[in-house]
Parts: sequence; structure tokens; C-alpha cells
Amino acid sequence: MRQLVDAPTATALADEPEGHGDLLAATRAWLGAAPGRQLITLGDAAYPAPLLETADPPLILYAQGRVELLQAPSVAVVGSRNPTPQGSDNARAFARHLSQAGLTVVSGLALGIDGAAHEGALEGVGSTVAVMGTGADRIYPARHRALAHRIADKGLLLTEFDLGMPPLPDNFPRRNRIIAGLSRGTLVVEAALPSGSLSTAHAAVEAGREVFAIPGSIHSPQSRGCHALIKQGAKLVEAAEDILVELRWGGSAPARAPAQDGSPSGESALLEALGHEPTTLDALAVRTGLGAAEINAQLLELELEGRIARLPGGLFQRRSQA
Repeated sequence: MRQLVDAPTATALADEPEGHGDLLAATRAWLGAAPGRQLITLGDAAYPAPLLETADPPLILYAQGRVELLQAPSVAVVGSRNPTPQGSDNARAFARHLSQAGLTVVSGLALGIDGAAHEGALEGVGSTVAVMGTGADRIYPARHRALAHRIADKGLLLTEFDLGMPPLPDNFPRRNRIIAGLSRGTLVVEAALPSGSLSTAHAAVEAGREVFAIPGSIHSPQSRGCHALIKQGAKLVEAAEDILVELRWGGSAPARAPAQDGSPSGESALLEALGHEPTTLDALAVRTGLGAAEINAQLLELELEGRIARLPGGLFQRRSQA
């Protein structure tokens, strides 16, 4: 260092900064407490190259797990914290197929779509990176603690925030720029207006990356964000293969992972009448001519089979079997 700067400057740089002794001690303890933990700075070879191309790359990254995933081609999958059952199914299926094709899936460890995306991605060779909005020693939300441990073992946990940082509201928009910056493209599965997922999509646009969106029912508030993105130029996708083609991904393409499955042969008249949009019991009675008791009995059987979901407001929606 003394070859680059004068002696007083070199000494100052080598000294521990005043007032940060506790953080330095905690960081050293965290690094030594488990294998696979690293601090990655802007000048490190392990620093993800795509982030260097963004306007505001983080100066330091706390990483736990497979750090080599930062160099792997990746796609972000994000969406609502309160998705429909079909939205969760879609996120899991798309992430699984993208991971099976060799792409790493990046998301934010949040409830809903993020969690489903991580779950699906862990089933493929591409695995997953979870970008956290807290310090590396704090898992948020707490109910994703077990999922975070699985990601640390088979994927990668990543954050720019110092140890001890709580889940402050301002942290998550900052986290979103990392999710978008790491990835070749961002897929929004479901999003209301407004939502944090849309901020990730906008960060992707600012970074010159692709944005993909899955369309949904015109009656669903969780589809409005995706429809707004499509109106603004996002690529409408119905299958994971659509993303692979758009990214010119040369890996072997997986079987299609549709956002809405076609009607299976031999399905019940009630399931066919249900269609793919949230539907009321009264509407089903009109479409099928069946009585309320018979409809409720069939709906319960289909729900137990995992073929439909019961939504708030007395609505029912079919689920894909991907």
C-alpha cells in the first residue's frame, strides 16, 4: 500500500475506523462461524460482473453459500407477497424449469412469489441466489428461516447490509436494484399497483436488462402490475421456454411450463366450467345447471386433489398441474 500512497495515508487506511470496532469484531466472528461465508468487495475477482455495469453497485457484499453462482447466468423471478395460489404455482414451475435449463434464479426471500421461486429453483442445477434486505445474520421473514438454511447449503444468501441491520422499509428498494442488476432479465409473476416488484422491473430497465411478465385475469388486482408492464413494453410470456428463447439461452430447453394449463382429458364438467379465472359459486351454478350442494361437494373434492383453490370473497380458481 505504501507504494501507492504516502506513509501517513497508508497508516490511516490500515487502522480500524473509529466507532466501528464492534462491527468489525462481529463481522470477523460471523465469517469464522460457518463455512462458505465471505466478504466480497468491488475489486475482488468474485464480485459479480453484471453488478459492475449498473449505476450504483454495492461497495461490499456479504455472501454465504455457493459464491460461484455470482458468475453464473441468472434470471430474476419476483412478484407479490400475497399471490394467488395459481401465482405461487407459476413462480415455482417457471423457476424450476429455468433452473433445470442451467440458469440461476435470483429473488428476494420475501413471502409469496419470492419464496415459491426459490423453492422451485432449488430443484434444478442452476439453484438460486436470495438477495436479503437485512444483515446477513438476520433472516426476514422469520418463517423463511428453514428456506434460508437450504439456500445457504445449496445456493447463495447475499446482502449489502452490515450485520445487525433490521428489515427497514428503505432497505428493500435498495435490495431490488441488486436483484435486477445480477440478472439477464427479470420475470414478474404477479404484482399489484403499486408494488416492490415493479421497482425491481424498473431497475432492470435502467440497467438495460430484459423484463418479462405473465398475464393474468383482468379481474385480479394481482395481475394489474404485470399488465401495466406489458403495456410499457415488457415481454409477455406464457412458458419458461419463451424466456429461454428471448435470452438466446443455449442450454437444453425444458418442457414448457405454462402459466395456464389446458384442460386435461376426462376432467369434470365443473372444472371445465370453472375456466381459468376466479369464479363465484353462483356463476358455476349458471354454467353447469347443478345445485349448490352438488357444486360444493365437487369443489371440495377438487380442492383436496389440489386442482382448484378457494380464494377470499367466495371465489374459486383452478390450479395448473405443472
